[in-house]
Amino acid sequence: MARTVWDSTVGKKTVMAVSGLVMLLYLVAHMIGNLKIYFGAEEFNHYAHWLRTVGEPFMHYEWTLWLIRVVLVVAVVAHAVSAYQLSRRDIRARPDKYVHKKPRSSYATRTMRWGGIILGLFIVWHILDLTTGTVHPGGFETGKPYQNVVDTFSTWYGNVVYIVAVLALGLHIRHGFWSAAQTLGAGSRTRDRALKTVANVLALLLTVGFVAVPVGVMTGVVS
Repeated sequence: MARTVWDSTVGKKTVMAVSGLVMLLYLVAHMIGNLKIYFGAEEFNHYAHWLRTVGEPFMHYEWTLWLIRVVLVVAVVAHAVSAYQLSRRDIRARPDKYVHKKPRSSYATRTMRWGGIILGLFIVWHILDLTTGTVHPGGFETGKPYQNVVDTFSTWYGNVVYIVAVLALGLHIRHGFWSAAQTLGAGSRTRDRALKTVANVLALLLTVGFVAVPVGVMTGVVS
């Protein structure tokens, strides 16, 4: 039954919708946590340490954090695979490009695929920068995320990469949230306007919230 559901277009869209909502919940929490940087190095570093001790003593040190990471990896892979397979299925169904584009298709709709690729590449860069420190500028300091964040956004390319990715994320969420609601049966003629409003508000809040961190470093508010 699971294989039958996965092989169907509806099944792939459902997987894509559910995994997208899982990632959206994480992004909201991640954004709120990021904004703690405005309360200073001690507050932000303490928050980062707390993430590793959540659930103690029932959960061992970092177990909860690793559990969250595993769930996110599964969600990202499921989302990417289902999106790719749906895209290939759509291309096979319509091998010839449309002569005319749909007049009401939004910019976010037309760039969902490229936006997904940009976000996938950004995730890799973000992990190598602020988690492993592999590509981090200025010397990565374990246990000092505040200083590491300031280092990253003290470089022009760190700001450019991050802000471009966040803008792509905003567009992705703006279309993806409404699309997921339709797939999961939450949409209707009476609720569509409200769902689109929620999608727009979420996209705006997450974009502004994430961009606020590099802006804070660039303006010297965070230093």
